[in-house]
Amino acid sequence: MAYRNILIIKPGAVGDLLQLTPVLRALKKKFPKARISLVVGSHAAAAMFRGNPHLHETVVFDRKGEHCSLLPFLGLWQRLHGAGYDLVINYQRSNLKGWLLALAAFPCRVLVYRKASNRTVHAVVNHLETVAPLGVAACDLDLDLFPGDDDERFAERVLTEAGFGSHPIVALNPGASHMVNRWGVHQFALLADAVTEKTGCRVVIIGGGDDEALAKEIVARTRVSPLVLTGKTTLLQLAAVLKRCAVLVSGDTGPMHVATAVRTRVVALFGAADPARTGPVGSGHRVVQADGVACVPCRSRSCTNTVYLECMDKISVDRVLECVVDVLKG
Repeated sequence: MAYRNILIIKPGAVGDLLQLTPVLRALKKKFPKARISLVVGSHAAAAMFRGNPHLHETVVFDRKGEHCSLLPFLGLWQRLHGAGYDLVINYQRSNLKGWLLALAAFPCRVLVYRKASNRTVHAVVNHLETVAPLGVAACDLDLDLFPGDDDERFAERVLTEAGFGSHPIVALNPGASHMVNRWGVHQFALLADAVTEKTGCRVVIIGGGDDEALAKEIVARTRVSPLVLTGKTTLLQLAAVLKRCAVLVSGDTGPMHVATAVRTRVVALFGAADPARTGPVGSGHRVVQADGVACVPCRSRSCTNTVYLECMDKISVDRVLECVVDVLKG
C-alpha cells in the first residue's frame, strides 16, 4: 500500500529526535508522495525540523505546558482527527496522552515502537526496525539537520568576529542533562589549553543556557581564551557553528548528535551510557571509555559506584587529546 498521509508521534529530547531522522528519510524515499507529520514535545523541538525536506509539518504536543489541560488537548486531538491519516507510527508507547493522539487518527494502520530488550542495538537501528514491516530500508544511518541561511550567517559572523575564520576549530561541550554523562571542567580546561598549544586550533565552548556556569569555570582555569557560545545560540545556529568545526568533544548528549547530523566528527566520552546504543553514527568519530572500570557501561542515569563518576574521571586528557589529533589528521 502506498501511504499518503503519515503521522509520527515522538515528543522526545533533541538526541532522540535526531536519531529518528533516518526514519523520516527512509519513509520519504519509500513513499515520495506522502505527507509526513511529526508530533514533537515543544516549539523548540519543532524548530529543529525547519528546512527538513522529508517532513511536511511538525505538530507541537506540549503535555506539561499548553496541552496539560483538557480543552487545549481536545483541540489538538480534533486537529489530528480531521487530518485523515492513513498510517500512525507511535514512538512514545509509554505515554497515555500519546496513545490518545494516536487514537485520533483511527481507523488507520498503526505501528508501535518497541525498545530492544535482551539485545544491544543502536537506537537508530531500533527506530528503523519499527517501519520495517512497510518494506522501508535505510541505505545509511546518518542523522539529518538543516540549518537555514540565517543560521549560517550567524555562525559565520560570530566566528569571524572572534578571529576564528582562518583557523581549524575544536568545539567543547561540557554539559549534559545527567551528571553521569559529564566530563570534569578541570579536564576540559586542560584539554582547551593542550588543543590550542599543540595543534594551533581555536577552541569554542558550546551548550545551552544551563551550561554557562560550566563554561565560565573552564575559562577561569585556562591559559588560552576560548570563545564561549553557551546559551547564545538556537539549536540550528549551534548546528551551523558545529558545521564549521573540525571536531567536537562531548559526552553523550544532544549536541553530540547535532554535530554528527551536520557531518562534524566527534570525540565522544562515554561512561555510564552504552555507545553501542547511543553512540555517534557516521564515519570518522572516536568513542573514548575509561579502562579498568568494571561497571562501564552501567546504562544508569545515576552513579552508585563507590568512587563517584569514576568512569568519567578516569578518561584522561592525554587520551582525549590523542583522539582529537587523530581526527584532525584524518
